[in-house]
Amino acid sequence: MTEQYWSQRPRGSQLGAWASHQSQPIASRAALLDLLAEVTARFADAEHIPVPPNWGGYLIGPEVVEFWQGRENRVHNRIRVAGGHIERLQP
Repeated sequence: MTEQYWSQRPRGSQLGAWASHQSQPIASRAALLDLLAEVTARFADAEHIPVPPNWGGYLIGPEVVEFWQGRENRVHNRIRVAGGHIERLQP
């Protein structure tokens, strides 16, 4: 699944994934752009960019999804979708 999803991502997104170690601190935006420039140069002649070793993707198939919208006086909106069936729930 990871390879298939990776191959469908735009080249710029692939380069960004190589340049960024997501959620890790970095000194500045300029430092991140420098990393992106290095990665862009590294893969300039590559027809296909390989999947980074720290990158992955998942296919999620939820059975139930609930949407919650907070409202005044705790009279919230709640909608549950399960198996194509949609129902409103009490707060």
